[in-house]
Amino acid sequence: MTDDDRVFKALADPSRRFLLDLLFARDGRTLTELERELEMTRFGVAKHLRVLEEAGLVVVRRSGREKLHYLNPVPIRQIHDRWIDKFTEQHVTALIDLKRTLEEES
Repeated sequence: MTDDDRVFKALADPSRRFLLDLLFARDGRTLTELERELEMTRFGVAKHLRVLEEAGLVVVRRSGREKLHYLNPVPIRQIHDRWIDKFTEQHVTALIDLKRTLEEES
């Protein structure tokens, strides 16, 4: 499985996307803090976090006895640059120009 495949797999699940949203809002959360936000067992949350770690989307650092989870946005940016940006730049610009032209004619 490639790095891109791991990222797409990780992002495919709504619970994992929610975990990323939580870490985006406040980085450095423990498993217990993340578990409180989901209607899921501790084991389920840990399993989702493991998938996110394997994809490189979450980085874990130990602080004493705690494991803190941090968002790593780099893989998402790489996906954006490779798969989204190249397809949208020219097309979106053309659509915006078309929209303006049609609105001016109305």
